[in-house]
Amino acid sequence: MRYSKLFTKTLKDAPADEVAKNAQLLIRAGFIYKVMAGVYAYTPLGLRVLENIKTIVREEMNKEDGQELIMTNLQTKETWSTTSRWDDEVVDVWFKTKLKDQTELGLAWSHEEAIMEMMQQYVKSYKDLPVSVYQFQTKLRNELRAKSGIMRGREFVMKDMYSLHESPEDLAKYYESIKEAYTRIYERIGIGKDTFVTFASGGAFTKFSHEFQTVCDAGEDVLYLHREKNIAVNEEVLEDALKDLDINVEELEKVKSAEVGNIFNFGDGKSEEMGITFTDTNGVQKPIYLASYGVGITRVMGVVVEKFADERGIVWPESIAPVQVYLACIGDAAKVVNKADQLYSDLRFAGIEVLYDDRDVRPGQKFADADLMGIPHRVVISQKTVEQEAVEYKARTEETAKLITDEQLMQVLHV
Repeated sequence: MRYSKLFTKTLKDAPADEVAKNAQLLIRAGFIYKVMAGVYAYTPLGLRVLENIKTIVREEMNKEDGQELIMTNLQTKETWSTTSRWDDEVVDVWFKTKLKDQTELGLAWSHEEAIMEMMQQYVKSYKDLPVSVYQFQTKLRNELRAKSGIMRGREFVMKDMYSLHESPEDLAKYYESIKEAYTRIYERIGIGKDTFVTFASGGAFTKFSHEFQTVCDAGEDVLYLHREKNIAVNEEVLEDALKDLDINVEELEKVKSAEVGNIFNFGDGKSEEMGITFTDTNGVQKPIYLASYGVGITRVMGVVVEKFADERGIVWPESIAPVQVYLACIGDAAKVVNKADQLYSDLRFAGIEVLYDDRDVRPGQKFADADLMGIPHRVVISQKTVEQEAVEYKARTEETAKLITDEQLMQVLHV
């Protein structure tokens, strides 16, 4: 990707009405465009980050026999009324609308009822269970507050998975396997050491749930941690949780955190409410056991920015960065341009994603943009480097650059 062809531009300042650091930096770096509070468009660079996060999540869900699909965003009143979750007193984040014939519809904030309704057409007997399906979809929630940038949006991308089982034991086993899969996801993204499985309220889903909370000063939750015992409790259920844990509140560390995922065990409650059953080995109709598992794709992106950004800008972990290398050409001498062009071609041939800054702007602007964008590796080609048959290299997290050979650069990039 040549920078001169990129339609986005970096900005010196963020919009005056944007208070969240993650959104300020992402807007300035050209990754997102703010439409209104809690609603953002994602540019080609921002989309690359989201797709990288989705790839990690997809790989881990596929390992757990998840089957990818995509549900509809339009939801009928009848589907959700069977469980009372159409009622605004039960779920207060619905965006609701009507067809021209006045039929009431909702814009999906989740899909438990919808997936159960669909799966009853395919799950008839115990031979059809267990089954697990997931999707990446834009969710819409009429949040009262939307002031944390992409960490709390009214419109956001989410991975939601639903597993159906014939027994509570089978569900519990799979539930634990997804806990482990989520741990792998956050480790691969780069926030694993600060992300904890957390005992929490189920909210509009069920009585209790497990959240995946990342320690983050910009987070909206308060977490109580026991790092040695790997115990984490959301403040909202602290008193109830302490009754079941062999610890005192004095032993716990109080921190701010951001929720990056959650999982809910519904048991057979949804099936009972909706009248959805399967035929067991004895020919008896039994309710289906259900669990759901969510990862906030856009929220994870915002949390990463909040956690790792420095005074110069964003710092992307390599696993989700939009590109791996920021290649800057300094000067317009033929030998310099030819060398930069050749290196750009060589890196791409080696499978390395590159943003080639071929713009006619000052070197200082190129370096500042490289830091603001948070690209993991910066490589500079100039008259000096050509004369010394080297390239200037600096990792985003390092303070100073150094001269290395092309071969050494490939080694650094693991080519």
